[in-house]
Amino acid sequence: MMNYIFELQYAMDTFYFLVCGALVMWMAAGFAMLESGLVRSKNTTEILTKNFSLFAIASVMYMIVGYDIMYGGGWFLNGTVGPADAAAVLAASAESGFADMGEYSGASDFFFQVVFVATAMSIVSGAVAERMKLWAFLAFAVVMTGVIYPMQGGWTWNGNSVFGMFELNYSDYAGSGIVHMAGAAAALAGVLVLGPRKGKYGAKGEINAIPGANLPLATLGTFILWMGWFGFNGGSTLKLGGIDVANEVANVFVNTNMAASGGAIAALIVSKLLFKKADLTMLLNGALAGLVAITAGPQWSSALVATLIGAVGGVLVVFSILTLDKLKIDDPVGAISVHGVVGIWGVMAVCFSGASFMGQLGGLLTIFVWVFVTSLIVWFILKAIMGIRVTEEEEYDGVDMAECGLHAYPEFTNK
Repeated sequence: MMNYIFELQYAMDTFYFLVCGALVMWMAAGFAMLESGLVRSKNTTEILTKNFSLFAIASVMYMIVGYDIMYGGGWFLNGTVGPADAAAVLAASAESGFADMGEYSGASDFFFQVVFVATAMSIVSGAVAERMKLWAFLAFAVVMTGVIYPMQGGWTWNGNSVFGMFELNYSDYAGSGIVHMAGAAAALAGVLVLGPRKGKYGAKGEINAIPGANLPLATLGTFILWMGWFGFNGGSTLKLGGIDVANEVANVFVNTNMAASGGAIAALIVSKLLFKKADLTMLLNGALAGLVAITAGPQWSSALVATLIGAVGGVLVVFSILTLDKLKIDDPVGAISVHGVVGIWGVMAVCFSGASFMGQLGGLLTIFVWVFVTSLIVWFILKAIMGIRVTEEEEYDGVDMAECGLHAYPEFTNK
């Protein structure tokens, strides 16, 4: 009877894990739609190509080397992660008296982790849009998903010591820092090496708006990301079995939704106060900021607290986007602000649950310094070897034809 209960629990936990992983995978479509909506029509095909390709690259690189760096287990060499078969699972659990009923397939763990890797890389895509060479971006994706991200993931989620010197006392439930700030740190390094788009900033310091081509598509992408985030945060319970865990999952779903709502409303109000208009792009980024803010601790707070955490993220993202523009850091989609600045807030907000302030701060600094410095080195190497920026003529005409040979909207070229 005990074996039957365990097998049922094992199947349910594995199925739940896989469904959540599929929801996170669907976020790749959200990033693709959001970014293609916020760039000009002449750069749409290239950014879609980047988003599609980076997911495939992340999957392969994490299989070959990334998972082993982060968790051990040798997926590429052994063809499996975790227990090899049902008999091994049952034997291991019986030995411990079935103390842990929350078991799941090792393959499902690999799948869930790999979609997180792709999410971190997707953040980079939007920030360097409209002026980066496609193949330079894909070369960076190889290093980011194969080495840079897994290394800091091992120090945090897997508890590895940092280069054998110290361990982090760091809490990050679903990755406000580990995934989102890490992606933003890599993006910031790339943007600094790349430079702003031509015409974005004037000689006298003026900031010229470069509106996106398809705001309905950007809105659809944001809704897709909002939906996928339920898998992102909800799946991070790592299992479903047990009354306490099931209640935690429900709480995570509610708090995720409320934080996004709080972020959207706060950003809408701030944009109205600052610009005297309801800015749709700030509204969309406000919702995403709320989601990023709650990701580090969606399990501990009440719905009201989650709403307030998200609202702070929504306020921060508006001022961060404006500040980066004043600093002439050109981020076409606001990715550095949404995932970086608000990611920091999300991690530090966990301190309200009793987490160590110095532990959270130390974790953030470790992640940022590692990802930013290594990314900066890789970007400079790529710049020296193959160049990372398209020519001025290619940028003016749009990178679609230069990099991909076709327009997404052939009737609206050079718009």
